[in-house]
Amino acid sequence: MEITIVAILLVVGIVFFIIELFLIPGISLAGIAGTVFLGGGVYYAYSQISSSAGHWALAASILLLGLAIWIFFRSNALEKMSLKAEIKSKNDPLENVEIKIGDKGISQSRLAPMGKVKVNGHIVEAKTNDDFIDPGVEIVVLQVFNTNILVERLSK
Repeated sequence: MEITIVAILLVVGIVFFIIELFLIPGISLAGIAGTVFLGGGVYYAYSQISSSAGHWALAASILLLGLAIWIFFRSNALEKMSLKAEIKSKNDPLENVEIKIGDKGISQSRLAPMGKVKVNGHIVEAKTNDDFIDPGVEIVVLQVFNTNILVERLSK
């Protein structure tokens, strides 16, 4: 009867450890429960059966835990849980927007150093490399990138 109790405690502890390792990230109740059940099974074997049974229970818990992890990896269970979708789209905020070097516009928000500007009727993300630009200041486009533009304050 005592061996059955030890075996059940070890199996339940291993199940909780597998849940902790592969399903619930971080330290959670499953990891704590796994430690308690495995430790409880080994302690029960030492205290209620004999020291040699405790040694066997300790060795069995280590071997069974390693075996359970190895079987879990080999079962491709993680492969079934993994995301396989591919992202085929891209973010192109300047698509269908005609902005060229030298175009003039006005800042819509504070550029410190990034913000929004209105150029040719389109509001786009812009950055400046020299100083901060307040809203409502006239700007000129220095360079056009894929996702934003480089601007500077229009000199008068």
